[in-house]
Amino acid sequence: MVAQKFLVDLSKPLVFQVGHLGEDYDEWVHEPIVSKEGPRFFQSDFLELFTRTAWWVIPTVWVPVASWFISNSVKSGIPFHHVAPLVLLGIFAWTFAEYTLHRFLFHVKTKSYWGNTLHYLLHGCHHKHPMDSYRLVFPPVAAAILAVPIWNLVKLLCTPSIAPAVFGGILLGYVMYDCTHYYLHHGQPKSDVPKSLKKYHLNHHYRLQNYGFGITSPLWDKVFGTVPPPQSKGDAKRR
Repeated sequence: MVAQKFLVDLSKPLVFQVGHLGEDYDEWVHEPIVSKEGPRFFQSDFLELFTRTAWWVIPTVWVPVASWFISNSVKSGIPFHHVAPLVLLGIFAWTFAEYTLHRFLFHVKTKSYWGNTLHYLLHGCHHKHPMDSYRLVFPPVAAAILAVPIWNLVKLLCTPSIAPAVFGGILLGYVMYDCTHYYLHHGQPKSDVPKSLKKYHLNHHYRLQNYGFGITSPLWDKVFGTVPPPQSKGDAKRR
């Protein structure tokens, strides 16, 4: 007998359904539904509340936190003209974290029930519903959980006075990333650079999900060989 494939009912809360897809989950989650109407995640209204985040929440929450960390380096006696390069170093370090998290965590292959479920909550929901504006930026609680090991790593690599400025820069880099990510999906860029970034990122969503992991910049894609190959004439015809 041939096992019947599990079918997701889009009219019902999705989170506890997607795990049943098993090995079919990866294919399903990369067949996007282009609609501004986002799905319901949970039956519980309380849990559902934590799955929705407006883009402006990100700078509102994290810019003050970043400023507090940076101010701690200033208070420790480091001159401002030395702190500024440390913040820039942190922003640059974020671009690498952005790439590695996106490539190796957000695009990890899963097939178990809980693996699929957790992946859908982490990033799969964004690929399935890429125009859902309230599931695009990271909820502050989830971002804080990811920030803890990054902060611990920075403290391990840097002196106590330098670490806060570098980490503050990383947080500012994260804010730039999430706001840029939102703009690439919902903004209408007029100049060449944002137009190019938008095309680059939408290519990751709708053509080649295993390439183009950089959001704010294709730098690390170029370094690690994950720049999307040019679209062939055959691809264009099929589209």
